[in-house]
Amino acid sequence: MAEDSPRTILRLADVSVRRSGRTILGPIDWTVRSGERWVVIGPNGSGKTTLAQVASTYLWPTTGTVEVLGETIGRVDARELRRRIGYAGAGLEVAIDPDLAAIDVVVTARHAALGPWWHTFTDADRLRAHELLAEIGAGGLADRPFGLLSTGERRRVQIARALMPDPELLILDEPGSSLDLGARETLVRDLARLAARPRPTAIVLITHHLEEIPGGFDRALVLGGGHAVASGPIEESLTGPALGEAFGLPIEVHVRGGRFTARLGGADGGADHR
Repeated sequence: MAEDSPRTILRLADVSVRRSGRTILGPIDWTVRSGERWVVIGPNGSGKTTLAQVASTYLWPTTGTVEVLGETIGRVDARELRRRIGYAGAGLEVAIDPDLAAIDVVVTARHAALGPWWHTFTDADRLRAHELLAEIGAGGLADRPFGLLSTGERRRVQIARALMPDPELLILDEPGSSLDLGARETLVRDLARLAARPRPTAIVLITHHLEEIPGGFDRALVLGGGHAVASGPIEESLTGPALGEAFGLPIEVHVRGGRFTARLGGADGGADHR
């Protein structure tokens, strides 16, 4: 997905977030460029979701500078900027009206809204929403209330919603969380297909399971205790030592058929041990 002259899509400079007198993220420096597909991985409490909220403009940092799509947060109307960012995560999911039909959940992203009552949507908007649901394997869910969908179905609808504005930056916060094996593997397959496309220009996937990393993702940021433990090309960053530092355990990383797995140090099996 590399470009001849990649441009900066997201830049965090000396960013930190403090809550109740405690630093939960940072200080951290991180740059995402066009054509890159990033995985952000780390244990619970490492700052992954906070990072996603800062990057998607839903949370202002306590210190530092955040530049998204050429705009500096604090100097631009974040509501307008969000029209160019696709975001899906548990925090957004709980804010969606469970009585809304899946098609309405998707189409409202055209105006970065959570309900269809204050904006006008065209036939072309609804056609695009139907196409996105079909592409992500949720075409048959269009008329079903969001609150009656399974966890996996809700995640698919959220991803379709995130893609609705044809975003330049797509941020997916733990889309595989709580999915069963079949739903997870189907999602990984679909995300690999998405990663191979030229749009979105850049993708950031948040997870704490190496098994959820799709093919085509070429960069990794490993977080531990709110700090960057490793960052860069995925094969150089997703290593046993880096993950061991982040998780506080001896970890071995294995790669088989392009898929990553991790286990406690000393376990047998695997290939391409690192």
